[in-house]
Amino acid sequence: MSILQRIRHKVINKDYYISSHAEDEMFDDGLEREDVETVILKGRIERKLLTDIRGTRYRIEGFTPKGERAYVICRFKENSSLVIITTYVVTEGR
Repeated sequence: MSILQRIRHKVINKDYYISSHAEDEMFDDGLEREDVETVILKGRIERKLLTDIRGTRYRIEGFTPKGERAYVICRFKENSSLVIITTYVVTEGR
């Protein structure tokens, strides 16, 4: 199973959690849980971020149901749970 398939499997089964930082960013950008899930389920891994000592992070690029381009950054924790670290809508200059 690919990394993206594993991530999607966690989302489909609601086996993930959203960090408080991600919740703040979602609020700031007007994103809902459905938006984050859609980006993951229909998007692609745009980049693997390898420099964090806590583990590899995955930046997933996709579109919300409203057509906004957005990123979701997530990682697997040691116990294999998925955490959404942050998410944001792509705007000019960002």
